[in-house]
Amino acid sequence: MSDAAWSDDRVTALTSLWLDGLSASQIAKQLGGVTRNAVIGKVHRLGLGGRGAPSNPARAPRITAPRPARPRGRPVPPSRRARATVSAPPTAAIEGPGLVDNLVHLAVHACKWPIGDPKSPDFTFCGQRTDGRYCVAHEAVGVRPGTAWRADRDPVIRRALAGLV
Repeated sequence: MSDAAWSDDRVTALTSLWLDGLSASQIAKQLGGVTRNAVIGKVHRLGLGGRGAPSNPARAPRITAPRPARPRGRPVPPSRRARATVSAPPTAAIEGPGLVDNLVHLAVHACKWPIGDPKSPDFTFCGQRTDGRYCVAHEAVGVRPGTAWRADRDPVIRRALAGLV
């Protein structure tokens, strides 16, 4: 509906219905011959911002029950307990001697923890002696307990062991 089709009577009716709190859909039905979007556009062009009362939706308001309080005597799960007890080692022990500037130069039993920004020229790896991927200090900082890969949790290996592959 163009602006020319909004007569003064229809604009007056639109304004009073809007200020009474009716929704744009409800106003469009009452006026007839206009869409909800046409009503919204006219409301914005007229600068009608505030409303008298909120519209009454057809559905009932949603009432939620309060959540029961968590018992205080409940034990903390093991994963939270382990994370809470791990403390970060001092930085000097982490970034001490043994820094290697290139991953190719790292030995098999060297810590592969990256230090710094990979794009900067002073980027290095820890390089300290270790039995795994990282030294003890970096293992404590960067690896969450219980997140190591396990064959019994891998879905591909489980299917292969079950003969489904």
